[in-house]
Amino acid sequence: MAGLLSFRIQHMNNQNAVKTFPIAIQHLSQPQRERLAHIEFRLYFLGEVRRQDIIKRFSVAPAVATRDFAQYRELFPNNISFDGRAKRYVIGSDFHPAFTHVPERVLTALSQGFGDGEGPLGGALLPCELPLVLNRPSMAVLAPISRAIHQQKAVRIKYQSHSSGASRRELVPFALVNDGLRWHVRTFDRKSQEFRDFVLTRMESPEVLDDSPVLKHELSSADNQWNRIVELDLVPHPRQLHPEIIESDYGMTNGVLHIEVRAAIAGYVLRHWIVDCSREHSLEGKEYRLWLKNNLALYGVSNLLLAPGYETPT
Repeated sequence: MAGLLSFRIQHMNNQNAVKTFPIAIQHLSQPQRERLAHIEFRLYFLGEVRRQDIIKRFSVAPAVATRDFAQYRELFPNNISFDGRAKRYVIGSDFHPAFTHVPERVLTALSQGFGDGEGPLGGALLPCELPLVLNRPSMAVLAPISRAIHQQKAVRIKYQSHSSGASRRELVPFALVNDGLRWHVRTFDRKSQEFRDFVLTRMESPEVLDDSPVLKHELSSADNQWNRIVELDLVPHPRQLHPEIIESDYGMTNGVLHIEVRAAIAGYVLRHWIVDCSREHSLEGKEYRLWLKNNLALYGVSNLLLAPGYETPT
């Protein structure tokens, strides 16, 4: 569920903790730091790197790439060795990463390649199979919506809803949300006068409204569900025979995975992870690997219909 939603996992270990650059790196220019980080990336995850990799990735002259390797070897001599026979650099025997490598970005690079704009550079670095994406949003829809979010402006759209059919709406969007299957926009809906989620693929003909002021009650700061943080304690489902495996899979501490999520997206997270939210862990099936231990934490969350097995307290 890499990069799925805006939640914070509180059991972060040292590998995921934010690092500060060594003093020597801090004094380098940003472009050179990026090139050195790429050298380290290929050493760390592929075990080797060649000068041509840097030349191709960053469109620099051979002399620049040569200096980058010399700089990296000077700063981190234990991380890199030169294989003269194959004319390549290989990972050192006492390698310790100097840069922070975020798992989501690493997996994206390995499975899809680097770069943006025209597309990934060089393609996947490793064989990888990804889930099919069945409903990609149109760029003609996404671009105006993202501009409106960035510029804090309203938009006018055509929208298809299961409950009300086709309608015209004026929205004040402020965030994109991925529920694991599709992209939503968190927004203030001027028609219902409520904060709601709208599915990007159901939008048509968005128009940014330059002459429609956004009022205070339409801003994200007024969205109680968005600003409320819910603390959830997830544990291995009591019906599972090997809880220690689940503890390892999810990086639990003392048998508990403690997460913080926005109330507005709690239902999405619990549905995506297939968490049994019933009070007595009554849902059956091997797919229920997790149970929400503190069920009462969900009280007042608006999208609880999505939480598997949740029952309103009596």
